[in-house]
Amino acid sequence: MDSNPTLKGYDVIGDIHGCSEALERLLVKLGYDKVDGVYAHPERQAVFVGDIIDRGPHIRRAAWLVHDMVKAGNAHISMGNHEYNAIAYMTALTDGSDQEYLREHNQRHTRIMRETLDQFSNYQEEWQYLISWFLTIPIFLELPGFRVVHACWDDALIQEFKARRNSNQIDMDFLVASSNLDSFEFQVMDRLLRGTNLKLPNGMSIEGKDGYVRQFFRTKFWSNDPDIYQDIVFQPDPLPVEIAQKQLTKEDRDKLLSYREDAPPLFFGHYWRVGKPECIKPNLACLDYSAVKYGKLVAYRFDGEANLSDDKYVFIDVNPQEFPVSDSQGVEDLSRV
Repeated sequence: MDSNPTLKGYDVIGDIHGCSEALERLLVKLGYDKVDGVYAHPERQAVFVGDIIDRGPHIRRAAWLVHDMVKAGNAHISMGNHEYNAIAYMTALTDGSDQEYLREHNQRHTRIMRETLDQFSNYQEEWQYLISWFLTIPIFLELPGFRVVHACWDDALIQEFKARRNSNQIDMDFLVASSNLDSFEFQVMDRLLRGTNLKLPNGMSIEGKDGYVRQFFRTKFWSNDPDIYQDIVFQPDPLPVEIAQKQLTKEDRDKLLSYREDAPPLFFGHYWRVGKPECIKPNLACLDYSAVKYGKLVAYRFDGEANLSDDKYVFIDVNPQEFPVSDSQGVEDLSRV
């Protein structure tokens, strides 16, 4: 399964969002122990689907825990949209434009990153180092017998990306180019890290609980033969009933993606699922079960099987008591740089 003769399997872990205490409990449940201060398993490797940062109680601790596992060769990671957003938010522009940063420091973008910025406020050198590390994280993984992407596997885009770059990583030039909404670079990052979307029918718009008005809505890329908009919607706010029950047009159907049934098993996060973890299809598994919303932090124990099984999920419930007021309280000195 790998060039390492002792490696017998992988544990693919969903969106963490700063829930480091839950992550440590999950790793222990999976049989990982600290070796020289870094979690390791004698026969397995962890694989993280991204979104380590933002929203949660111990973002700094979670970032270093994952970083150290990856650097030690005990884990792999695929970039999440929150890592991508953070890189762009922290990248200053020098092109003379009115905008100072690649991701504008407006109210919405700053609100999304508020907890991360606060928890690193006294550790700016660390934060700058981690931003540099985030840029090196692959945007998809192809490991023995399976694939990993944060939000959506678009095979055509990925094949073109590999043909252009001969890699699964971006660089600073690619990052900057991705700020152009009409570019190939934007299309890659938006599709792989945020997923697919459709425009609301008949020029409609909706206002979410966050106060933002949207004319597009995020969609599931795995729906089988959907009939109405409700069959494909994914987003924090539900569609109004008059939109949700509306028949999909042929034009919108033609825009939908699917994942081939004979393709390798694919693991992803991003979609805020709830309830008991279960596979979407025999070769599709979402691992985001809303940990930071007091849901579950979920792993799938992959051992080379072509057909995924619900009984391979391992998970723990996230305890609200793990959410203190500040990440700086009671945290050991993690300074590295």
